[in-house]
Amino acid sequence: MTVGQKNVARVGGNGPSLTREQFIDAFHEMLLIRRFEEKAGQLYGMGLIGGFCHLYIGQEAVVVGIQMTLKDGDKLITSYRDHGQMLAAGMTPRGVMAELTGRATGYSRGKGGSMHMFSREKNFYGGHGIVGAQVALGIGLAFANKYRGTDEVSVAYFGDGAVNQGQVYESFNLAALHKLPCLFVIENNLYGMGTSVERASASHELWRNGEPWGIPGRRVDGMDVAAVHEAAAEAVAHCRAGKGPYLLEMMTYRYRGHSMSDPAKYRKREEVDEVRKTRDPIEHVRRILMDAGVSEHDLRKIEDDIKATVNDAAEFAQTSPEPDPAELYTDVLLEA
Repeated sequence: MTVGQKNVARVGGNGPSLTREQFIDAFHEMLLIRRFEEKAGQLYGMGLIGGFCHLYIGQEAVVVGIQMTLKDGDKLITSYRDHGQMLAAGMTPRGVMAELTGRATGYSRGKGGSMHMFSREKNFYGGHGIVGAQVALGIGLAFANKYRGTDEVSVAYFGDGAVNQGQVYESFNLAALHKLPCLFVIENNLYGMGTSVERASASHELWRNGEPWGIPGRRVDGMDVAAVHEAAAEAVAHCRAGKGPYLLEMMTYRYRGHSMSDPAKYRKREEVDEVRKTRDPIEHVRRILMDAGVSEHDLRKIEDDIKATVNDAAEFAQTSPEPDPAELYTDVLLEA
């Protein structure tokens, strides 16, 4: 077993659940997230992005596989490692990058930065800087769906470092009690900041954490977009049918430190290189597509288009105006 692959039950043992066209779409979306995050890392190094910046590099298959199972109206909420979710939800690279650089054309008008972006239009209810806080808000979104009588679901993403927060267990209880259509997704990248999950959590089977409340769960290979898609499709169908919440533990891996300020000295370079070499989610799909007859030329065309899109987003962000100082107190207090 390689790093992060311990006790992972493969979903869909009879073969991939995705069509060739879906694999192409997944390749495009995952590569867009990867290249966007790499560019964000460059801009951070140049001093053009301030504050915190948590990159999603390595975890792309999780959000892309789940997003492929959702429909318009479904709600998304996550932690501060949020750029991947934004792009998968359809938020524009220009708007996200502009917010990262603190520009008025960003999704929060340049006042939210990396961790605090929202889009009502895309039903993305934010990255949140308080560990685990988004889970409680996620069941609130699910309650609203049920109250309105829709079959829409809420997806609440959180990491292995947040699983033992009290508010997470309180959310499990309420979601199960009221049969809320909420999909809980643990993105287990093995490290909560700089501490291994094996040292931080008495439970090493996080997918079972909802069992006291009768919440079904599953552990999935989060580096395999087809496995993610199939597990998420089953979980979303469960929620949409009014059967209550579902918990997925996605075994994934982040290649970079917890944030851009983290040198990640708590793990060996060989560990990261092993995952990149043997389990990279994008290279896995590239091999599937080439085996299916997609040419290297066609894949290169996708890569070139994404490179142009990301470069355009970076240029747009750097040339956009900064917020007017008069905006400092807007959106803070609403006076009657």
